Formats: sequence, C-alpha cells, structure tokens
Amino acid sequence: MVSINRFVSAIAISVVFLTPLSLYASTEKYVESFAVRDVRLTESPFKHAQDLDICYLLGLDADRLLAPYLREAGLSPKAESYPNWENSGLDGHIGGHYLSAMAYMYASTGNEEISYRLDYMLGELKRCQDASVDGYIGGVPGSKRIWTEISEGKIDANGFGLNGAWVPLYNIHKIYAGLRDAYLQAGRETARDMLVKLADWMLRLTSGLTDSQIQDMLISEHGGLNEIFADVAAITGDDRYIGLARRFSHRVLLEPLIAREDRLTGMHANTQIPKVIGFKRIADLAHDRQWDEASEYFWHTVVGNRSVSIGGNSVCEHFHPSDDFGSMLSSEQGPETCNTYNILRLTKMLYETSGDPRYMDYYERAIYNHILSSQNPVQGGFVYFTPMRPGHYKVYSQPQTSFWCCVGSGMENHARYGETIYSHRGDSLYVNLFIPSILKWGDAVIEQRNAFPFEESTTIVIDETYGKEDFTLFMRCPGWTDRDGVEVTLNGSPFDVRIDNGYICVKREWSRGDSLTVSLPMSLRAERIPDSSSYYSFVYGPLVLAANIGKERLDGLFADEGRGSHVAKGPMIGLDEIPAVISDRNDLLNHFEPDGQKPLSFRLRGLSLPKYEGMILEPFFGLHECRYMVYWPVYTESEWISVKEELGIDEQRKLAIEEITADKVVCGEQQPESDHFVTMEKSSAGDDDGRHWRVASGWFAYKMSTKGSVVKRLRVTFRPEARRDAIVFIDGNELCRFASTSPDMIVSQEFEIPQKLIDGKDKIELRVSRCDMKSTPHVYELRLLAE
Repeated sequence: MVSINRFVSAIAISVVFLTPLSLYASTEKYVESFAVRDVRLTESPFKHAQDLDICYLLGLDADRLLAPYLREAGLSPKAESYPNWENSGLDGHIGGHYLSAMAYMYASTGNEEISYRLDYMLGELKRCQDASVDGYIGGVPGSKRIWTEISEGKIDANGFGLNGAWVPLYNIHKIYAGLRDAYLQAGRETARDMLVKLADWMLRLTSGLTDSQIQDMLISEHGGLNEIFADVAAITGDDRYIGLARRFSHRVLLEPLIAREDRLTGMHANTQIPKVIGFKRIADLAHDRQWDEASEYFWHTVVGNRSVSIGGNSVCEHFHPSDDFGSMLSSEQGPETCNTYNILRLTKMLYETSGDPRYMDYYERAIYNHILSSQNPVQGGFVYFTPMRPGHYKVYSQPQTSFWCCVGSGMENHARYGETIYSHRGDSLYVNLFIPSILKWGDAVIEQRNAFPFEESTTIVIDETYGKEDFTLFMRCPGWTDRDGVEVTLNGSPFDVRIDNGYICVKREWSRGDSLTVSLPMSLRAERIPDSSSYYSFVYGPLVLAANIGKERLDGLFADEGRGSHVAKGPMIGLDEIPAVISDRNDLLNHFEPDGQKPLSFRLRGLSLPKYEGMILEPFFGLHECRYMVYWPVYTESEWISVKEELGIDEQRKLAIEEITADKVVCGEQQPESDHFVTMEKSSAGDDDGRHWRVASGWFAYKMSTKGSVVKRLRVTFRPEARRDAIVFIDGNELCRFASTSPDMIVSQEFEIPQKLIDGKDKIELRVSRCDMKSTPHVYELRLLAE
C-alpha cells in the first residue's frame, strides 16, 4: 500500500512545476477529472501493470529513440536507431509516445528515474530544435525535402503516405503530443516553449496553402494534429492556433458526422478516431454544439454498432460493416489496441461534458478487457491485434525489437489509469471506477480500498478532511449490477442512500476515519455479437470471460524485428474444430456452473465437441500466452446438424489456402500495404462494403517475401470489369496478364511462376500495371503460394 505521507509529499513537490489546468480544461465541463498527479494506485492488477510499464520504459535506450531526431537536425546520433518501424520509414514516432508515457508515469508515481529520463529526452530534443533554427523537431526521414515541397504547395497524399514518406504528419503528431504532455502532466516549462515553437513552425509551413490544399494533405493519416493545435490555443490564449486546428480538421469525416451519416465502413479506424478527439476538443473550446454532436454521434456509432464485448473495434485496422461481423470472427487481425486507447480518450472527454455514467460503463469495460489484457503480465510486452477469431492468440512486443504504433500507445495506457477513477464538481466527489487508490483532493486525502473484481464491493475511507468535511459523494452504480441488491454501510452500519442519475449519492458531514462500503452484486450475462449472428460472449459484471484452449503452435508469440511480426502467424484452428454451445438461446446461462477452484471462473457444459466439455471460462484479462475463445457459436440441435458439414467444407477450403501461402497482401488496406513497402504511380484505393481494393491507370508494386518457401504460383483476386486489364511483373520480368469482359464477379486466378524468376530470392518486387486498357481491374489480394 502507498504511504499517505509519501504520497502527499510527492504531490507537494510536483505541484511547484505545474501551470493551472484551467488553461487546458474544457470551457463547459460538467465534471472535472482529477489529474493523474492527484491519484496513487494501490495493490491491484492495474498497479501491477503500472509497475511493469515502468520497467519497460526504463529498459529502453533513450539515445536509440533520439537517433532519428538528431540525424534530421544535422547532429550526430549517440547510438543507432532502433529497428522495426523505427528504421523503416516511421523513424521517431515512438520517441513522442515515450515522452507522453514518461510524463504520465512521473505524474502518476513520482518515480525519480522516470523524471531524470524525461528531462534527458527533452534536453536532447531541445538541441535538435535549436539546431533546426526554424522550430522544427522530428525524426521523419528526409524531412527537409518533404516539408519544403508541402510549403510550396506540392502535395501528393494517400492514406499511408505523403510526398513519398510514410505518414509524416502522423509521425510528428506524436512529438507534439509528447511535448504537450511533458508540460501539462509533468510541468516541464521547457516542453511548453518547444511545443509553441513547433506549432509556430506549422503555422508558417502552411500559411501559403489554401484550405483545399490542406484538405488534400489530410488524406494522409495525420493523428490528432487538430487536437494539438486546439490545446496550444488553450495553453497560450492565442486564437491563431484554433484557426489552425479548424484547418487541420478533415471535412471528409466531419461533414457526414454532422449530418449523422455513418460512412465509416472500410475506413482505416485509427486514422479517424484521433480526428474526432480533435473535433471534440475544438467544440469544447469554441462552444461549437454542431461539432460536439458530431463527436458524440461518432462515439455511439463506433461503440454501439462496431465494437465487440472487450470494447475494441476494427478488423485488419479498418471498420468492417456494422451489420456483418463475419470478418471479425474469421481474421487473425482483430481489434487494434491503439483504437481503444483513442476511444477511451474520447470517452473521457464526452463524460466530462455530460456527466453521463454510461460513458464510464464503457470505459470500465474497455480498460479491464482490452487495455489490461494487452500487456503481458510477466515480461510487460504490448499487443497490437487482439483476435476475436475463436482459437487464435495474441503476439507480444519485446523492448529491443518491436516498435509498432501499439507499443507507443501501450507505453501510455498503463501510466494513465489514475485519470478517470475520480472526478469532481464543486463540492461533490464522483467515484467512477473501482480501482484501489489514494486521492488527494485539495487538503483532503481519500482512499478507495477493495479486492474488486474478485470481491463484489468497494470501500471509501476518509483519511484526512481538512476543510472538506461537508461534501456529497457520488459513486457510480454500474449498468451491470442489480440495483435492488446494492447495499451500503457507513462505519459498519446499514446506511440508506438514493440512486440519482446512475450514481449512489451520500451527502453528509464527513469525519476522519469514516468508512463507506458499497456492495456491487455481479451476475453472468450472455451478450450477442452486434450483427445478431449466432455468436455470443459471456460477461460477469464488467468482465468478459474466455477459455484457454491450448498452447499449440504459438508461432512468433514474442515479436522479432520483422515488419509484420505483430500479427499472430501460427496456424488457424478451423471454425469447425472449435466448440459450439448446443442450446436454445434463451437457455444459455443454464450451461454454466461455478468452477469452485478460483474466483470468477465457470465451467461450461453442453458443447458440440466432447473433448472440450466442462471447459473453464475465466476473466479474459488474465489469459495470456495461449489460444483462447471469447466468442462462442451457439446452435440449436437441429441447426448444428445442418450447419456442421457445410462449415467443415468451407473451413477446410479456406485453411488449405492459408497453409500454402508464403506471403500475401490485401490491396488497399493501409498497414498490409505499408508492411509490403507499397509504391505506385496513378493509383487509388477503395472498398466494396469493407472489402478493400487497389486500381491503377499506371501501376502499383509491393515487396513480397518467399519466407524461405519454394513458391510455385501467384494467386490474384480481382473483379473483372469491361475494358480493364493488367500485366504482372516479378522484378521487372513479365509473369502474366489478366482481363475479362464479365463484370461484377470477384474471381481468383492462379499463375505459375517460373523458378528462374525467384530462385535464391527471399524478397521480390511484384508490380501490377495496366496493359492495353485505360486501367487495371479492382485488385483485392495478391498471394504467393508454395507447395
């Protein structure tokens, strides 16, 4: 347990550096969340995750993270860059996340080693900014050429690139955010000065661009730059930055949201979510109800219609159709951790301006079941995709090899748990989450003690009051609990309370040592997947339950330096080989019985495959380094008889192709194309109800790998269209041509690859070009097949 005296001392020290948060606050907040510096976690799974995160942060070499910045500033790096995304085009993006993570971690814990590392990073980055003269800081490779071209109005943007670079605006957004957080969370005035200079650099860079040119530029993923510029406006009081924030707000996403139109299908999910955070931030500062409602509509659309039970969303990083979760259940690339990191940030903002506890119901669901589960509880590695495909598994980062976006947001996630546990409004204190912790509220010190969720209650203890003796305590009465079963005791005696707007309300004159205990009865529920197909997950209280179904072939469980090493590449278990629950859908919960061996675990009976009968379901956040099931197919006896043979045939066909695939790229999907180093000329991408394609009146090309296999054939999936054809080259040598006059039918064709074209090669360039017609067909997928 954290010492109260040590905690108060740490707070007193850190406050010296901090500018009042009113500069950063929304102008119309209903409740104000406490800063993380006001909260200290005590023993719980969240505290364990926080401690592991400190080890992860301190295990990284700051000089290797700084190398791209020094290189671009014309200074000599002190160490070589890290590998993976950090030396293949997105150089420097982790450095910004690292600043944010350390700022939050120092504010959350007072850890002096973190503080020293934060100051060292800022000092080196200031050297870079000073050397650049114009205020720029960044690790984007070849940045001077890129920014010069943009300032001159030469803009060549696509979803994953800008002027030949891998999402440079997304990249520099991370350093903007890191500087902001170093100032606002850790009180570093140097970071404030650096942030404003970097914002001024962008003002100058874009001053000669029209709004239309900036909108063209925003086609490329750019993180939440609009939010950053709004924050700079709040910090400085200078309206020029609000103007810049509005200019950097992408109208292609904003305008449909204002019209309450869901056009998200096929969009790259984590490109959109930070934009909406920016819309909300601008709305709060500018009292813009229209932008506020657009942000709210987006949240309800994503969380209500496009998310699974763990709180995550997206398949292969893109929004799938809201009425078809089939790809979610079949893909090894399920919800992305970055998405939930950003949705949680938006959730916090919406909660603060509404006070609606239902936002906290979602927040709680997501941090327990997605965020907490995305960190390995032993070595601290982070997860990119959390597959919902039954029987698949997660891959964990390693500190010296893995530098994906979800490593960056992962560093931050476990440093930020304290920011939403408590909030306040005037003399009222709100308890939103049941995470053991100590709160310093002005002169008062209040502790929350519990073993939640392993015990169904929480206790608030008044350790010190100092002038806040008379206040109202609002404790969230979560949507998952039985309100009739809620019991409250004060100092051991039953105490009558009222439930108001989703909160248990206790107004009294408090005394030191007062102890208020609230019971929160939990029960088991079956939740159907949102498209109403026959898949269910099972939830106990706020906890999604899952089953460990084995540890076979966890290939690449701990990621190496490879560009695609964040994807679990072990063999998929056929959906005909995973257990289904054979039951009437109204009788599902009668198939469960408490396990009795450990808390929160249940045995499941009535399964289609006898070897799985009586398997144990337990909280998903505790399952690691194994294959698992979160979603379960449910069939009646008669449905199972009719579906099992057809399911087996379909799965065997799909898995047979996967088994002989050496490499594949889904055309038009942002990350798979980036991982295959896409290049192009006169090419564009799109999607048909979430299925992505690429087309070209010029050409497009990928670097593909044989993975040491003897590759025999190329499989091309495309949509034949009249007056469209294509020619395919391997390393400049013609391989095949394809065309058809039978439109509107997606087909797959296979072409033999002469061994002389690929003998001895691990990497090849596969180029698709138009042939005699004006354009290629829509190409969906390219696969190299081995035997």
